[in-house]
Amino acid sequence: MLKPVRPSAPIHAKYEARLVALVDEMHRSIVHWIAAEWRKNEPETVLLASDDTPVAALQAALNKLGRRWLSRFDDLSESLAEYFATAVRSRSDRALADMLRKGGFSVKFRMTPAMRDAFAAVRAENVGLIRSIAAQHLGRVETLVMQSVSQGRDLSALTDALVKQHGITRRRAALISRDQNNKATAVLTRARHAELGITHARWMHSAGGKHPREAHVRFSGKTYPIATGHDFGDGLGPVWPGTAINCRCVAVPIVPGFD
Repeated sequence: MLKPVRPSAPIHAKYEARLVALVDEMHRSIVHWIAAEWRKNEPETVLLASDDTPVAALQAALNKLGRRWLSRFDDLSESLAEYFATAVRSRSDRALADMLRKGGFSVKFRMTPAMRDAFAAVRAENVGLIRSIAAQHLGRVETLVMQSVSQGRDLSALTDALVKQHGITRRRAALISRDQNNKATAVLTRARHAELGITHARWMHSAGGKHPREAHVRFSGKTYPIATGHDFGDGLGPVWPGTAINCRCVAVPIVPGFD
């Protein structure tokens, strides 16, 4: 029996470290510049429309920070997504080729149209998710700043709120890196399985995670068609091991002569 191709811990660690580092840098920048603007001219409780009010100055600072950090995350999204998709593809191909070689099959993988499509899908999804980290965080920061003004909070209370939001965004970045590592490995490996003419695989539950999906646990060891996946009837439609959010399951390809 072939072994499953599991997600790479080093690739995940590098991806997460890069994402979290930029999130931390963005948080420090936001706290610094918002605090500086706040101290320069502490806003009144009432939000006024005049262009020369403290609130207008805060909004201008938020707009400037938004442009800067959206641009930084746009740049990161392209480079990190390219690295990530390439690293996962290369590592998955090596792992699968090594397993086949041990069984007496020599395979040299090429960048076929099907694999190119899978690679492009993985890359595009990562670009979108990385960009969304900054967009969501900045939107929430703006809400927190304006709520602090309208509710008469001081800078200390606002800073505490920004720190809490930083923690939320940091955890989301970590989730994205972990989940995308699982999903990309599953998507790219499945494309290779299809190229090799493998039609079925066994679902293997990872036994990891604090809150495993009971349906995935019960289905572990059972066979499903690689082309269509398996529908657990949970509203998500057909899925494959590692593709549902927070799913750490893996696929064990069924190859005649190996089982």
